[in-house]
Amino acid sequence: MDKNAGKAFDYRLFKRLVAYTRPYKLTFYGVALAAILLSAFAVLSPLIVSEIIDGALKKNDAEKLWMLTMAMGGVLLGQVVSQLSFNYYANWLGESVIKDIRIKLFDRMMGFKMKYFDNSSIGVLVTRAVADMQRIGEIFSQGFFVIVADLLKMLVVAVVMLILNWKLALIVFLILPIILYATRLFQKAMKKAFIDVRAQVSNLNSFVQERITGMKIVQLFTREAIESRNFRNINEKHKNAWLKTVWYNSFFFPIADIVSSITVGLIVWYGGLQNVTNLKVDEYGTIFAFILLSGMLFQPLRQIADKFNTLQMGMVAANRVFNILDTDSRIGDTGSEVREHMLGNIRFSDVRFGYLEGEEVLHGISFDVNVGETVAIVGATGAGKSTIINLLNRFYEIDSGTVLIDGIDIENYKLSSLRKNIAIVLQDVFLFADTIANNISLKNEAVTLDIIEDAARQIGVHDFISSLPGGYQYNVKERGTMLSSGQRQLIAFLRAYVSNPSILVLDEATSSVDTYSEQLIQRATDKITEGRTSIIIAHRLATVKKADKILVMDAGKIVETGTHTELLKNDGYYSKLYEAQFMAEETV
Repeated sequence: MDKNAGKAFDYRLFKRLVAYTRPYKLTFYGVALAAILLSAFAVLSPLIVSEIIDGALKKNDAEKLWMLTMAMGGVLLGQVVSQLSFNYYANWLGESVIKDIRIKLFDRMMGFKMKYFDNSSIGVLVTRAVADMQRIGEIFSQGFFVIVADLLKMLVVAVVMLILNWKLALIVFLILPIILYATRLFQKAMKKAFIDVRAQVSNLNSFVQERITGMKIVQLFTREAIESRNFRNINEKHKNAWLKTVWYNSFFFPIADIVSSITVGLIVWYGGLQNVTNLKVDEYGTIFAFILLSGMLFQPLRQIADKFNTLQMGMVAANRVFNILDTDSRIGDTGSEVREHMLGNIRFSDVRFGYLEGEEVLHGISFDVNVGETVAIVGATGAGKSTIINLLNRFYEIDSGTVLIDGIDIENYKLSSLRKNIAIVLQDVFLFADTIANNISLKNEAVTLDIIEDAARQIGVHDFISSLPGGYQYNVKERGTMLSSGQRQLIAFLRAYVSNPSILVLDEATSSVDTYSEQLIQRATDKITEGRTSIIIAHRLATVKKADKILVMDAGKIVETGTHTELLKNDGYYSKLYEAQFMAEETV
């Protein structure tokens, strides 16, 4: 963890946050001005009360009383306007800042390598983008500006006290170190407590997100009771982390109240004693002013302690968010080559790659896919088939070797241009909680409903979509749960087809589907691979018989190459795979 994590006021972090207020300079300075006016109006009220008692009531001056009363009304009105402006614009500034940071964070995460997401909890990332962002906003709306305003008020109050009566001021100042010391202890304790709170919130979010996403597995394996116990344990830790902050608050605020009450008692006692013994101070208004001013001096201390909590939580959240923003996990997009349409000639030359350092998955892979050719890649699970596709799209960076498309290294292509020309249909189809039409077009305005319907007819899925309630406007809900796996695959095929890619990749696209859906998918496959470079990855060899060339992989190496007929004649690895899958069926 960053050594600065959890500081109540980390100048480095705060400087980065303030940089996001630059587009809102006028609002920033307006909030600062409102804080100054609040301090001035707050001090004027006790002074006017003092003058009303000593200058108007004691001298029976009705005219002066009326003037001072009107002045008090003006001060109170100014205080209300300043407070309203301060509260609204401080919150507006905070929300504007977190909006900008959240956009930057989201854009940053969208550019991360797949490896980053492989090693990160989705629940934790959601916490960073939502809950932690709100805490950062509170630094401005409820933390920093409030603390500055309160400190300014305390300074002005202290100066006014000294001017009014330095002896009574000395009584207040002698008590002040006690509450300052208590505030410091409170702040240190709360720093540790809130680091623990944020950690437990992230753990809780991550746990809940994973269990809800995997609810089928939880119920299928009857793990409800086990997961319930696990949730209780995590929830208990979350509760205890928050209770620790409540415990510290329960100690500090009563102590602050007692000290404030003792101070008022000493002011009344000492001021009254001077009055009855006819010593220097004999003005009741001054005593009343000091009672009001002492409250203004100690009350901000209580608020500052409370706002320190907000500031600390915001700083912890900012540290976590900036750690993501500072993460160097982006695919280098330094290429300048842009192609609206590629020919589709692919070459892998001695490509080596491993997801983990020292654990190589591909061991010097080399092969060619010619323009318009359909190449199938087959092999056992873990052979490295899908890894080839990940590298072709630059989801991961190769360790050595080269990958060329149309004779150009893929690193020399603009990343958006490269991926725009490659469409993939995955085994595990992801659909957004939206309409079928939007899931196909991905809200690309150039892909109209007419284009979608025409494409659906061409690949043979229009009747299936039209049979759904609302047709193309049918909402598939989160992750497409309202559709079967075969139906989701058909939507994915249509999504790939309307994007008109130069290179098409089908990654286990016919796995885990029923016979009827497989027939539709096979028809769709024949249509969308027609006339374009295609790579088909499959376990089920029935889907690759028509391929122009088949690459057979085992343990990260290409062990055989040829057509379906040629490979069967070789009596090698492919032949054994085919025999295991189909000989029994053909005999029947």
